[in-house]
Amino acid sequence: MDTHEAGPREPILAPVDQDGTQAVVRAWLKPSGAIVAKNEPIVELETDKVLVEVCAPCDGTLDIVVAEHAEVTPGSVLDHVLITAIEPAAAHTAPIDASDRLSPSVRKLVAEHAIDPHAIAGSGRGGRVTRADVIHALDRRASRQGEDDTALDVSHDIAHDASADAREASTRVPHTPMRRRIAEHMQQSVRAAPHVTAVFEADFSAVAAHRYAHRDAFAAQGVPLTYTAYLIAASVEAMRAVPEINSRWHDDAVEIFRDIHIGVGTSLGDAGLIVPVIRGAHALSLFGIAAQLDRLTEAARSGTLEPADVRGGTFTISNHGISGALFATPIILHQPQCAILGVGAIEKRVVVREVNGHDALQILPCAYVSLTIDHRALDGERTNAWLRRFVHVIERWSPD
Repeated sequence: MDTHEAGPREPILAPVDQDGTQAVVRAWLKPSGAIVAKNEPIVELETDKVLVEVCAPCDGTLDIVVAEHAEVTPGSVLDHVLITAIEPAAAHTAPIDASDRLSPSVRKLVAEHAIDPHAIAGSGRGGRVTRADVIHALDRRASRQGEDDTALDVSHDIAHDASADAREASTRVPHTPMRRRIAEHMQQSVRAAPHVTAVFEADFSAVAAHRYAHRDAFAAQGVPLTYTAYLIAASVEAMRAVPEINSRWHDDAVEIFRDIHIGVGTSLGDAGLIVPVIRGAHALSLFGIAAQLDRLTEAARSGTLEPADVRGGTFTISNHGISGALFATPIILHQPQCAILGVGAIEKRVVVREVNGHDALQILPCAYVSLTIDHRALDGERTNAWLRRFVHVIERWSPD
């Protein structure tokens, strides 16, 4: 039977609400001509921020019209589902092998490393194994083999180094769609806005004491209490004092937002960086912020963020101190936002404090905090006022 003439064609469109203006077809999860069921994931789209699964709108037979790695715009046709007399549900009553649920890129990865997909707990939709799941499994396997690797003798290492010298001295790594989009966005941001950065130092003693006193209670409810949660909460308080920082640049005006939606830069290792957004941070308690932060961070690292999780940010935090950096510059604005907070590593420092009218040397946990602004929209006075309030909140965190 010619499926192309079997019945009406239902188009499958790229989501019109995807963040950004373009996406790339990362992988088809079913081949053209395959029988699909309504709401079954059939294609993965990748933007610079998220990986989106698009599902079949009805039962039928798949007719792909856009090739893998092609760029698509919101609302464009990806493929059609031919509505036929075939009953897809019957095909799905039989047990589905784990390898049938893998995207082509994941299938290639498990084949290259000879890893059994049945042994991996999938974090994707419906328990499907994602690329991040496979990478985590490979990391665990590598750590188990670490002791064996250290037992290699010196003569083997010398022979390996000699052979390595004889090989090509460089490797070309093709850009992923995410890496290309990040590069384009960063370059555009630097071209568009004059960046200015102000730096303060903050004493985290009060925050450290509060965290020590409350982290077990948070953990008992399944929520880790991290320093980043305090950074978000302090940013909200600073925004109440200097609301102009919570803004967006337009050619004809600066738009100042009443609601505060704070994005937090999250590293994906070699894959790049993503910025999930804590929406309505102004209405959340410290526990609520910590819970949202934990959910979004885990989703980012497992590749299960939804498009709504990375949209609508009004301010961004770059916590580069997590990786040990004391300071980073320039921290590029997340356009069209007008400001971004940078926080360095918290480390013990000898500082001078006045005690009972006399200077005294104290050892305190401190970090450099910076605010980078779009100088078209903001000036140094407002920048410093925001940082003063932020540092005040951090250094005088309530013990309750």
